[in-house]
Amino acid sequence: MAQAQLHVVIVGGGIGGLFAAHALAAHGLAVSLYEQAPSLGEIGAGVFLTPNSVRHLQRLGLEPAVETWGARVGPGSHYFRHDGAPIAPVQVTDSSGWNATFGMHRADLVGLLAEALPPGLVRTGHRCTGFEQDGSVARVSFANGGSAEADVVIAADGIHSELRRFVFPPSQPVFSGSIAYRGLVPQERMSDWPMDRWQMWLGPGKHFLAFPLRAGKIINFVGFVPADEEMKESWSAPGDPDVLRSEFAGWDPRVGALLGQVQQTFRSALYDREPLPIWTKGRLTLLGDAAHPMLPHLGQGANQSIEDGMALATILSRADRVTAPAALLAYEALRRERVAQVQRGARENGLRYDSAYSDLGIRDSEIAAQAALRKTLYDHDVVPDAEAAAKTFA
Repeated sequence: MAQAQLHVVIVGGGIGGLFAAHALAAHGLAVSLYEQAPSLGEIGAGVFLTPNSVRHLQRLGLEPAVETWGARVGPGSHYFRHDGAPIAPVQVTDSSGWNATFGMHRADLVGLLAEALPPGLVRTGHRCTGFEQDGSVARVSFANGGSAEADVVIAADGIHSELRRFVFPPSQPVFSGSIAYRGLVPQERMSDWPMDRWQMWLGPGKHFLAFPLRAGKIINFVGFVPADEEMKESWSAPGDPDVLRSEFAGWDPRVGALLGQVQQTFRSALYDREPLPIWTKGRLTLLGDAAHPMLPHLGQGANQSIEDGMALATILSRADRVTAPAALLAYEALRRERVAQVQRGARENGLRYDSAYSDLGIRDSEIAAQAALRKTLYDHDVVPDAEAAAKTFA
């Protein structure tokens, strides 16, 4: 185990930062997490958890909470053409057949992660404004006048990370050309809607997704449509339900029936970034969306952040104050190419989902072939690789 005095500061109290705090604490490190909001929480709607991250939640004893708050997505999951014609089943297990895929409300996932942390570990109301380091210590400063020193600082502060600029020169997020309309419909309004599956409809330039949340009590939907102009990335910009309904008029009656029950929707523009060539500088490293924001078309944003947190905790548990910078470089070397591949794969999948093909038969064949890709994603266990990476500096 690491020496007790190794102290880690995390900036950002989203899914990635909270999970990293759990993993680091479980490995015996001293952790403090700083979040700019006055209280922890997430607006927005659903997030999809897959076996490659659930195995780490399981390791930390959090799987029962996921099963309580989530909704398991099973083998009835399917892709359809926009008119309802079936395309292919959705892969929901790893290669062993382990069905650890769950729809989760983001607020529920943040809540269960936060509630399981030791009291006092999370400090809200701290907006990061600066960073400095020398050879032996790193220091984060906050808008409230406070500061925090640590042996390691983890930037888990999202796509608009304040700390990224201290690692790599600033760049603009890349707009995908699409907007997502997100929202929730209580299951009681759609009593015949199947609450055990993930379903997606694919049409020209658009696609529509629905899956269950909160133990099957809520239907989460996302309608992806093209945008003529860039819109500031936000979880909470209001959308017009009638505009959303018009975007999917004439699609499968199931889509129309669900949208007929929508009373409120929020819209957000979809951005990612080009893969970064470096994530680490000295005692500062990036995690999750701060390092690798990705489009949602492989459902891997939160899952890759959780993988990051487990990899980083496993590696830092073998480090001390002297070797901590080398440990961060080992973490970066382990994770950077995997997440870059997922980022690129999410972009490519968005083109498939929006039917950017002259021959939809080719599109459908590629969708069916995705089962193999998803097995590869879901089979991955970052811990053995992280343990091996730790030997490079120990």
